Amino acid sequence: MSAVATSETYTPSGVALPGMRQFGMIAGVLGVVLAIAGFFMSGEFGVDRFFQAYLVAYTFWMGVVLGCLALLMVQHLSGGVWGIVLRRPFEAAVRTMPIMTLLFLPIVFGMHSLYEWTHAAAANDPIIQAKTPYLNTTFFYIRQGIYFAVWNLIGLLLSKWSAEHDRTGDVALLDKMSRLSGAGLVIYGLTVTFAMVDWTMSVNPHWFSTIWGMLYVGGQGLSAFAFGICVLAMLAQTAPLNRVITNHHFHDLGKLLFAFLMLWAYLSFSQFLIIWSANIPEEIPHYLDRWENTWKFLSIFIVVGHFMVPYALLLSRDLKRSVTRLRVIATWLLIARLAEYFWHVAPELHKDGMTINLLDVALPLALGGIFISLFVSNLGGRSLLPVNDPDLDKALHHHVH
Repeated sequence: MSAVATSETYTPSGVALPGMRQFGMIAGVLGVVLAIAGFFMSGEFGVDRFFQAYLVAYTFWMGVVLGCLALLMVQHLSGGVWGIVLRRPFEAAVRTMPIMTLLFLPIVFGMHSLYEWTHAAAANDPIIQAKTPYLNTTFFYIRQGIYFAVWNLIGLLLSKWSAEHDRTGDVALLDKMSRLSGAGLVIYGLTVTFAMVDWTMSVNPHWFSTIWGMLYVGGQGLSAFAFGICVLAMLAQTAPLNRVITNHHFHDLGKLLFAFLMLWAYLSFSQFLIIWSANIPEEIPHYLDRWENTWKFLSIFIVVGHFMVPYALLLSRDLKRSVTRLRVIATWLLIARLAEYFWHVAPELHKDGMTINLLDVALPLALGGIFISLFVSNLGGRSLLPVNDPDLDKALHHHVH
């Protein structure tokens, strides 16, 4: 890196990723239009189908944001040079948190359509009654408030201190971000675990899994890394990053994407193995419901499309060094991640077989359009690289011998 590099050196002259922002706006508008059409086409089940599809879509996109927050903290704590080129995309995603918090409100309004434990008839169910101290609406509201307050606070501080470091170069700010990240990762793990129990596992209040939270932690990391690779691949095509980002960087990121894929697969198989070996009547319906009727086809897709095919492709060194092909794999993994979230939630609500409603497509488009538009706006406001980071030169040139 040039010794005279400043924040302006790596700040885009116009809007960062104008094509991506345009895509986000089009996707958002199209998603809203299709969602309105899907709502009315669903007839008397329109309200329930809307909230069910919204839960899946929100959990997916919020998972990208939370995954970016977690990976940002990992990079600050570890000091790994791999994350320096992705720090700005991660920070831009994290700064969407306030709006993403507001977008949780439809889930609050739709609790009766999503959660059996909110129904009056649940009073006659001894299993649900035993969980009432936790599964009640008042405590649910309180927990959500705590989760979002903590996530927003951590994201705000990391973003604020990073901007200050860009201006001043004060090394004490790096230490503050590292110390916050150490505690923040612990808090992230706990809050995400409880949040995913609330959002998705309690859709079936009779079922439970002790590895559920870790499964989402690994999945969010995979989603965030895939999203980061897609963004960096687009940024690397134009000035100013086309001068410094090379296929060596993508090779490293491809290896880390492979590692996160393996982590997700390990956690997913661990849950299956534990439930299969224990053979407890309260646990096995989770997989039985997903292997009956047409749900088995989605289950096969999760195994083959989410794991086996990406695993085989990411073994290739040449593919990981190809920006275009790695971006395709990362995009595919994001689609597969959305399918897995659908696989988590929908079979609990439609046990007679897989049905895909227009809302299941429209709402991920709508929320994705909103998130991407906000993300691009945030990304263009700052330097695309942390120019005052002492490891920036190493991150950009550590492959040069």
